[in-house]
Amino acid sequence: MMARAGLNAERVTLAAADLADAVGLEQVTVSAVARGFGVKDASLYSHVRSLQDLRTRIALLAAGELTDRIAAAVAGRSGRDALAAFAGAYRAYALAHPGRYAATQQRLDPAAVADAPAFLRNIQLCYALLHGYGLAEPDATDAVRLLRSTFHGWAALQAAGGFAHSRDVDESWRCAIDALHLTLTHWPRTAGADTP
Repeated sequence: MMARAGLNAERVTLAAADLADAVGLEQVTVSAVARGFGVKDASLYSHVRSLQDLRTRIALLAAGELTDRIAAAVAGRSGRDALAAFAGAYRAYALAHPGRYAATQQRLDPAAVADAPAFLRNIQLCYALLHGYGLAEPDATDAVRLLRSTFHGWAALQAAGGFAHSRDVDESWRCAIDALHLTLTHWPRTAGADTP
């Protein structure tokens, strides 16, 4: 057990994120995190306001980690290479850190994340990727929704063991990226859409 001294919001959030990855986000409680530090629940409430605040902090931490990985993966790439790197980093993070990733998918208070650099940077990276395909609004938003749905759905199904067919999952993944690349390249443009 860790000593009580030196507790702060960052350490509490990291411990909660690790716990979420180990047992699932829904199993993370203030009591469970406090037990990990060997302290009473009340000791944590000077660092986090509530369970929802703690889960929001996990989401912000995870968004930063995910965005850093995506940014490193896509640096210097364009077109299909950038798409594959973006998607691969997203999928790898979601599978390696299921609890953290789940936190990024929860409905968050818009005021709590409005100015969160990680969320804003993630959006910028996604729109930069789509700009490379010549997509602008409203097509870019439609494409973001397609990509997010595909990446999230794939990660969720794979994590749950939903791909039981003998076909290699990574081969199917490469085919999915090729299909997305083709779709983005030949996107049905909305009349009157902005020009990137």
